[in-house]
Amino acid sequence: MLLKTFGWSFAITALGLAAALIYGGWEAFGVVAILSVLEISLSFDNAVVNAGILKKMNAFWQKIFLTIGVLVAVFGMRLVFPVVIVAITAKMGPIEAVDLSFNQPERYQELVTDAHPAIAAFGGMFLLMIFLDFIFEDRDIQWLHWIERPLAKLGKVDMLSVCISLIVLLIASMTVATSAHQHGGGHADKAETVLLAGVAGLITYLIVGGLSGFFENRLEEEEEREQEAEEEARKSGKKVSAIALSGKAAFFMFLYLEVLDASFSFDGVIGAFAISNEIVLMALGLGIGAMYVRSLTVYLVRQGTLDDYVYLEHGAHYAIGALAVILLITIQYQINELITGLVGVVLIGWSFWSSVRRNKALEAAGGDERGSEAEVPSGV
Repeated sequence: MLLKTFGWSFAITALGLAAALIYGGWEAFGVVAILSVLEISLSFDNAVVNAGILKKMNAFWQKIFLTIGVLVAVFGMRLVFPVVIVAITAKMGPIEAVDLSFNQPERYQELVTDAHPAIAAFGGMFLLMIFLDFIFEDRDIQWLHWIERPLAKLGKVDMLSVCISLIVLLIASMTVATSAHQHGGGHADKAETVLLAGVAGLITYLIVGGLSGFFENRLEEEEEREQEAEEEARKSGKKVSAIALSGKAAFFMFLYLEVLDASFSFDGVIGAFAISNEIVLMALGLGIGAMYVRSLTVYLVRQGTLDDYVYLEHGAHYAIGALAVILLITIQYQINELITGLVGVVLIGWSFWSSVRRNKALEAAGGDERGSEAEVPSGV
């Protein structure tokens, strides 16, 4: 069953890593491997959410999402979107960007380096908003209690994450402006670029979040109508069975999943820019990761749930926060790609280990999850 579900993912992984090795040697191999792990870990909770919703849909809409929907996610968001970002920031056409990356790598690298402050500011703000919205939310299950509890209380202040993000952006742009002034003002417009790109990243996050909220509300309305129909059927004495959502309800669910998947794709794609600017390596790494997201979704639908590892979501979001900080730092200073990638991998590995310890402690205690939560080790 495992091989059947993950067979294509294993095959794509082998082909992708082999292609990376041929393309750029062992360094490229390592970058693609890290990008793949990063994408899988950041999208793990996406697969869990997808599976929970897909279970409510009928077989037709499940197939639509796992075929057409995944094609959009893999080729649209993970492969085309990075090219579009590079093309826009480097002020060239997408085809030209791909052509330069293959045929004139030095010129391509020069253009991407010039565009990096805008990419880093945009991505840093987007990822920072994801992290802050997560860390300021009050949760039943907390990983690092010493930091998450006080921050959850602070999160009751409206728009706090937006305010903090804008303050961070202002500091970043002022730092760039000061540096440009000290070095003779050769890049005086760099501060303005950082400011505008950062605001664009913040707006993009708010739009994506707004769309997700809109479709989620429509989905809840459709589910309520389905429940009312079931209740009427019971009152009339008709036989009621579990109904898989179809029609308008399933259509809104499909749209909601696509918007949700796009938002999850943003963090993977933007985070990838903290590790590599090369389109080829990004496409390989993110493509491999996206295949595992599909396989995980199928596995969860067919076999049950893997969210027993409750701290994985926390680890993924801390990795997002780390990537956000790193991206903002790289506006001014260079950080090694492998170090950047390993920070995320270490945080996610730590959260997985903490989840395993928690599960063993719960099993030994023989208590339920909530009752034993306070006594369960959380990775500290």
